[in-house]
Amino acid sequence: MKLKSFNYIIGLLIIFNISPILSEEKIDIWKNKKNTISESKEKLEQEAPKDLKLKPSQKVQAVDSIQIQEGSVFQSDEQKVYGIYEPANYNFSLNMWSTTNADDLRSSLKRLNKINLSKSSSEILEFILFSFSYPPLGMSEKEFVKLKTDWLIKNDRIDLIESFLKQNERFESKSEVIQYLVDSNISTGNIKEGCEKIGFIDANIKDAYLEKFKIYCLVFNDKKPEAQLLLDLLREQKQSSKFYDDKINFLLGVSNTTSNKINEKNLLNFYLSSITITNFKYEPTPKTKKEIWKYLNAANLIKLDDASDKKKLKELEEAANNNQLDKNKIFEIYKQIPFNLNTLINAKNNYQTLDESDARALIYQKYLLSESDENKIENLFLLEELFKKSDLLNIYSKFLSEKIEEIGVDNLPKEYQEEALARIVSDEDITFGKVKYNDKILHQSKIMKYFLEGENKKKVQKDIDKIFKKVIKNKKYFVSAKDLALADALINDGFLLPANFKYDQLVKKFDIPKNLLKLIDNDQKAFLALKIVEIIGEDEPYQLDPETIYFVTNLLNKMNLVTIRNKVLNSALPLRS
Repeated sequence: MKLKSFNYIIGLLIIFNISPILSEEKIDIWKNKKNTISESKEKLEQEAPKDLKLKPSQKVQAVDSIQIQEGSVFQSDEQKVYGIYEPANYNFSLNMWSTTNADDLRSSLKRLNKINLSKSSSEILEFILFSFSYPPLGMSEKEFVKLKTDWLIKNDRIDLIESFLKQNERFESKSEVIQYLVDSNISTGNIKEGCEKIGFIDANIKDAYLEKFKIYCLVFNDKKPEAQLLLDLLREQKQSSKFYDDKINFLLGVSNTTSNKINEKNLLNFYLSSITITNFKYEPTPKTKKEIWKYLNAANLIKLDDASDKKKLKELEEAANNNQLDKNKIFEIYKQIPFNLNTLINAKNNYQTLDESDARALIYQKYLLSESDENKIENLFLLEELFKKSDLLNIYSKFLSEKIEEIGVDNLPKEYQEEALARIVSDEDITFGKVKYNDKILHQSKIMKYFLEGENKKKVQKDIDKIFKKVIKNKKYFVSAKDLALADALINDGFLLPANFKYDQLVKKFDIPKNLLKLIDNDQKAFLALKIVEIIGEDEPYQLDPETIYFVTNLLNKMNLVTIRNKVLNSALPLRS
């Protein structure tokens, strides 16, 4: 339906006054932090050149023609900065990458992508990547922002994606990011919740894919007149499509029929296909898009109608092993495969004569029928061998761990306990206990309150004088690398240590890698922080050896990366219950 001029104007007026989904609230990523926003803008203004101050209403990422010259470093015209966090919050600046070569950043991130980073490592990496900054030497703005958004998508950081969209109005990969955000809401299978979430996107953010989803949400919430108005506007702007028009017209009741063709071009089209086609059936393949697999899982649309279809079952097993399909779906299918009573009774003899999938299904059913814990664990271990033989262990590892925990290791015969315990995997984050201060050990003493609780400096200096004096008197006391990490941080922050605490002599036995010291000489603050993330890697800081804790915190002190240093210290040093 083509709007005439008058109706078009009336329609626009109506849109400005209709439901919350059309006048979305902005994402409040700075909730209860209005003062922080104001302070951040002031700091960014101070970092800008004197001849180009940011106006209060001007967003830092939208600044054009900024020129910054520090020594030999020169940022070219038309450069913009992209990020989420005020760099000063983490002791960085807009020029944090200005002395780093682009290839070094690319190589480091490539290595990090291969590591299963710990929670602390991931948080530090987030601080580094998403502090507002100019790109490194030899990297374009386009590549730099793509590097950031790719990380957000790879790590499924929906919360940060929303924040990034709010703070960065224009960037080349924006449509890709918005589509991922929309798809993440569709793929949950809970459209009501998805429509509520998407409503928090800033109304100023315009994207055809996002608008299409908003229109569908209006239809879903039975606000068809409003949906029709937005649809007409989308058509006027030539941003709709024949397929989309067909589906929305059907859902609006404008037409009584719709195409039965399944459209896989994107998840929104696929979703619209699934809800408008009677008796919708879709057979996913290894080439099916990841987001479609996710939606099929959530909507419970993956079924194996014929349990004798071994080819299809193998495809589903491969999909589950590749994290495309919910692994529990495989065990549901295994229960459906029919076996006669004699085959089940003699399962341990018969499984070897069967197809690989049937063999796993048989032993799984035998496990379900087992009465004693000993028989259960024997079948579980046998099933593990069968999954391992077919290189499908990813399907089974977590399942095995859960079943062993259900049985209880202590309830198993002793000969199985050690083997069973080794197979328990924990996904839970490390939860730190309450700090217990011990003034007999420097790095566990109440001096740590300064880093943990923000203790008053005068009070901390008194504690330093008292506790160091007491420890130094103990001739049997061994000054550890952790003690030196604490001492180094205190010196860096301006505290005075007793003269008879020979810090300079004590640290001579520790060698800090020269390649890392060279980064300090070259003022590569951000890249040094990135190297620290590589060093911590899969561990939490408290899991590092004492010498590594010392040289990591020493490097951070040398570059005055105090916020990151405190994060490391607070994990690595205190004694916790």
